[in-house]
Amino acid sequence: MQLSNEEEDYNLSLSKFESMLKTNKVLFFDSEEFEEIILHYLDMGKSSLAKKALKLALEQHPKSTGLKLVQVEMLVYDDKLDAAEKLLNELYAFEPHNEEIYIQKANIYSKRDNHEKAVELLKIALQYTDDFADVYNLIGMEYLFMDNLELAKENFIKCLEEDTEDQAALYNVVYCFEFLDQNTEAIDYLMKYIERNPYSEIAWHQAGRLHYGLKQYEQAVRAFEFATYIDDEFLGAFMERGKALERLKRYQDAIESYKRTIELDDPTSYALLRIGKCYEKLGDKVKALKYFNKTVHEDPLLDKGWIAITDYYVRQKNYQKALFYVNKALAIDNENRLYWKRYATISKALNLFEEAEEGYRKAVEFGDYQLDTWLFWVDILQYLGEWDAAVQTLMQATEYFPNEYEVSYRLAGLYLMMEESTKGLYHLAEALRLNYDNHTLLKELFPTIWAKRAIQNFIKKQKK
Repeated sequence: MQLSNEEEDYNLSLSKFESMLKTNKVLFFDSEEFEEIILHYLDMGKSSLAKKALKLALEQHPKSTGLKLVQVEMLVYDDKLDAAEKLLNELYAFEPHNEEIYIQKANIYSKRDNHEKAVELLKIALQYTDDFADVYNLIGMEYLFMDNLELAKENFIKCLEEDTEDQAALYNVVYCFEFLDQNTEAIDYLMKYIERNPYSEIAWHQAGRLHYGLKQYEQAVRAFEFATYIDDEFLGAFMERGKALERLKRYQDAIESYKRTIELDDPTSYALLRIGKCYEKLGDKVKALKYFNKTVHEDPLLDKGWIAITDYYVRQKNYQKALFYVNKALAIDNENRLYWKRYATISKALNLFEEAEEGYRKAVEFGDYQLDTWLFWVDILQYLGEWDAAVQTLMQATEYFPNEYEVSYRLAGLYLMMEESTKGLYHLAEALRLNYDNHTLLKELFPTIWAKRAIQNFIKKQKK
């Protein structure tokens, strides 16, 4: 790759400085060379080398304002804000129109969380600067810190009017639009931006993301495609294009898009999983399974991979295979509620009721508070004759579902089975009040209770 003259000079300055450090000879550098060397080391996080360079620089150029401003940056970098401010005030006395002084002062106020004052100083810097884009960008960031997204957006837009290539500002503008729930306006803005900068793959990609969020999948695919035409190695755009194509049920095209991401970089478990899902939708079970297996091989900790394989076998009613895979998943992470719920469902299908009970119990223990999980668990406890445990479990469930008729009908039936008629009739009355139409649920779950004439009369009375 051909380096520009500036880059060559910059590399020469760096190597010349580093060889000087090794030999202990003192060589001369002009002040701008020193500035670049110091900022390079600061960017690299090598502050001790930056300090060495600064010390030498100030010895060779004691009156250089540029170097003193770099010294201010280093003081701020070390959190020595008072010393930095003192030095800036000295510089201000000599150069009151130097925009860098205002920018650095603003930086200090920003560090002290006085963002209003920082904006005030940056607005003064605008009067003296040639680099409007940079200052607008800094003002935008200060407004972001103040959670004033409208003014932040306004300043990032001004920054992009000055410099259409500023990618960070472009991302920030879109962030502001999204945060303000102005997704349609964001797309309108991006289309205007693209008129001025049609080869911005970032703008096309962001437009695609926004269309996707608005469920405009055709437009999303088109935008992602433009992003990939401009940059045929834009991994994120290929990935997002695949997702949008899936939404359009164009599974074969989606597979090609996901496969492109695998060509560009190491395969991600997400891409492998999506390819498997697409093949499953196309009815190609062999390839679907192949990619689900690749997913868990690539990332054994990704629960979606194990769930995909397990659910695949459940759909095939191959419960033995499903149980094999969910057990493998549990061996890796035995605190995953999604695994435990599947373990319970599969065990139930295989008539392994004690295992099913354990599965539902563990699912709840690890944070699955969905109503159906509680109810399946209780029904298994009832089947196993563990009525006391079933009642206790339902009482726990009422904390999450205080007005749920399915819980009340079960409580009524269990108490009546245990011959605690006062509690049983109380919960039956409650269940009928909550949902009379579904009173035959009692018949499904407790046929012997339902058959009693006294219960039938009680139900009829409640209807009146």
